[in-house]
Amino acid sequence: MADRVTVIGWDGSPLTAAARSALGAATLVAGAAHHLTLPEVPPHAEQIRLGSVDLAARRIAQHRGTAVVLADGDPGFFGVVRTLRAPEHGLEVEVVPAVSSVAAAFARAGMPWDDAQIVVAHSRDLRRAVNVCRAHTKVAVLTAPGAGPAELALLLDGVHRTFVICEELGTDREQVTVLTSDKAADHVWRDPNVVIVVGGASAAAQGSGWMAGRDVTYPSPPRGWGLPAQAYGGVLGEGESVQLRSAQLACLGPRPGDLVWDIGAGSGAAAVEAARFGAAVIAVDADPDACDRTAAVARRYGVQLQVVQGRAPQVLEDLPEPDVVRVGGGGAAVITACAARRPERIVAHAATRDEAEAIGRALTDGGYEAECALLQSVELDTSAWVERERAVVFLLSGYRVAHP
Repeated sequence: MADRVTVIGWDGSPLTAAARSALGAATLVAGAAHHLTLPEVPPHAEQIRLGSVDLAARRIAQHRGTAVVLADGDPGFFGVVRTLRAPEHGLEVEVVPAVSSVAAAFARAGMPWDDAQIVVAHSRDLRRAVNVCRAHTKVAVLTAPGAGPAELALLLDGVHRTFVICEELGTDREQVTVLTSDKAADHVWRDPNVVIVVGGASAAAQGSGWMAGRDVTYPSPPRGWGLPAQAYGGVLGEGESVQLRSAQLACLGPRPGDLVWDIGAGSGAAAVEAARFGAAVIAVDADPDACDRTAAVARRYGVQLQVVQGRAPQVLEDLPEPDVVRVGGGGAAVITACAARRPERIVAHAATRDEAEAIGRALTDGGYEAECALLQSVELDTSAWVERERAVVFLLSGYRVAHP
């Protein structure tokens, strides 16, 4: 095992005395190509060009001597420190940090970033980063080859955002470009880069936040979820009762990085509450008035969602892939179309036993494990403790069957 491992962050500024001292004593230096050309890298030291950090960590663990790893920005922030400290390598490291590329990007843009979401994009899971950009008004994306500004823009099709693209921060070739997301796919961008994605309607901000990564909205949104009808203008459509909506959200489990389809959005109650969990949401309804209501209530609560007017299942063909789906109307035909897109979960409801059986068969035929529960809720007038309203509905949930 290496006698000593020092991880040095580099942001383009002159190296600190501690960094120069560690490099001067190094018998092994690992880093990207531009790191290994730094004049402080001793010519006698073994050099490893970083590709796979995991492979480099194995070689460092086998090295007898003093090792230095060079990394861009703050190596403890979405950086190499996590991999080097993994239990399988057994490395203890000292860190000489630098300004993170995210902090540098926001500084170049002249923007505060305590209210920003920060995500790492890889080609294998780029859509999750895109979904965070759909759901929030300010996101910093640490990109990778095959998952850069052009790819982000293509997957954000239909959602208007502004991109602040910071290329090769800290180098002589540093460049900052501001343009709309629909123009980003027309360019070739240099790696490495950071993309700040901003835009979308939000509630008016007032004051400063107290927790990093949280949008600051005023007034504060109501506490809890499964909000009553009064929170959505006093009128909820069929299948939008508080109890049913709460059960549907519990089954779906929307979370950051997810894309939720809400088909038959109605008042927008389910769509808005899914968005309040941090998920990206596409609300679909054939009724233009319902689309307007959904957009209005989203603005009221300061959440980002995309409203699409059209009739399912036809309108679903051009939508991006969902993670979970709520079907508020359309029956078995819409369930079949949704199942073909293979979301993790699908929830729906039915007013009759026959309709519930039809939806259950559509879920099963589509490769889902179907569950059904009969929900009964009774609203009481607490001034006299008498029954005010009674509702009975079938709740159906489909869970995608994993293939061996």
